[in-house]
Amino acid sequence: MLREIVLDTETTGTDAKNGDRLIEIGCVELINHVQTGASFHKYVNPTRPVSQGAFAVHGLSDAFLADKPLFADIVDEFRAFCRDSPLVIHNAPFDVGFLNMEYARLGAAAPPPIDLADVIDTLQLARRKHTGAANNLDALCSRYGIDTTRRTKHGALLDAQILAEVYVELLGGKQTSLGLAVAETDRGPTLDEIAAASPSAGPRTLRHRLTPDEAARHAAFLATLGPQAVWRDYVGEDGSTG
Repeated sequence: MLREIVLDTETTGTDAKNGDRLIEIGCVELINHVQTGASFHKYVNPTRPVSQGAFAVHGLSDAFLADKPLFADIVDEFRAFCRDSPLVIHNAPFDVGFLNMEYARLGAAAPPPIDLADVIDTLQLARRKHTGAANNLDALCSRYGIDTTRRTKHGALLDAQILAEVYVELLGGKQTSLGLAVAETDRGPTLDEIAAASPSAGPRTLRHRLTPDEAARHAAFLATLGPQAVWRDYVGEDGSTG
């Protein structure tokens, strides 16, 4: 079973190293690339003002965030939800940079920083698959026909849900169950499936499908090829395949 966590954040601005803070975390769980419905979502009091540029993107005001918990109050729940599952993030250095900066602020209680090498960056996946094209989340949704009408502002949980759909498309197509992926094209039964359907059946001799007249004409054709014809290594005296 493959478990992954698709994650998105919102922040007070764009520069974690210069004091911008995390204000929202949204995560959704994938099992074998299918959304299970399990999610984690928290707003966070950043203890500093939201920049006007960031507010225009997500609409989260200082007044709205004033009574929300601090990051230190939700970090254990966040990490318990993620566990050791790989994170899937669009433009991972941005979100990981903010998370690691929030971790560092916890001092002695800080968990180990997130290693970017362990994160699946869907932006990098998209750039490899669609070289030279726009690969922001809106552009990918448009390319794959994913509905974004519910997305009037950026929101961490909604964006994580949408990103989960984009991620599956980047991998090659939608899954419909929590089981192993199966191609949507019709395929014939495998040998194992045939055996399972007839467990008591032993090896069977294949029946000849030629009519007597067809067999006679085939034998006459073989006679024209001469005694050294390679066909004679693969047919019986009567011209049938053995």
